[in-house]
Amino acid sequence: MITPVSLKCENLEKRFLSKIIFSGINFTLNTGSSIAVTGRNGSGKSTLLKIISNLIKQNKGKIILTVSGKDITDEKRYEHLGMIAPYINLYDELTAFENLEFFYGLKCEDKGAKYKLDYISALFEKINLYNRRNDLVKNYSSGMKQRLKLGFAILNEPLVLLMDEPRTNLDREGIDLVYSVAEAQKSRGILIIATNESGDTRLCAETLNVESHK
Repeated sequence: MITPVSLKCENLEKRFLSKIIFSGINFTLNTGSSIAVTGRNGSGKSTLLKIISNLIKQNKGKIILTVSGKDITDEKRYEHLGMIAPYINLYDELTAFENLEFFYGLKCEDKGAKYKLDYISALFEKINLYNRRNDLVKNYSSGMKQRLKLGFAILNEPLVLLMDEPRTNLDREGIDLVYSVAEAQKSRGILIIATNESGDTRLCAETLNVESHK
């Protein structure tokens, strides 16, 4: 059963000191919706995704996340979101499995401990890292770390998936994996991609250029 979800951004504005990064950002996404956030480097693409994920706060406007008709508080928004981004770091001194096991405990407690090992093992199969799941993350290549970040992003089967430059450090096989996850997300929730790659934007039904909101 698909869970109804809606994400509404109303008149979002972000400033750093006196500099306006963007203002007047408005859009509404529902189950099955997808949007590509585009713009030159430094235009505010990542900033917008950080605001949506509640990593940073906007200066004006509001974000309303509704799940099954119920408004979700900002503090609980993370329970329904997943995110892959270059600035998200995992624990280098832990194994890949230990990393996902740790975050599973934070985000997926409702799945139960007995389910955990099988679920995480299946996830490593999905991201093609099963045979390296017990390696320390510090020994991973940059592409393997990106795949692991993808596993982290979908660990809680998010209703809203945020992808910030998701092709970073990936080979063709890795890019195909990202696209497969993105297509699956559109069938069950909301997809938001911050990108300037034409292949990424073609995944999305809408496009928002943040540079037009200065």
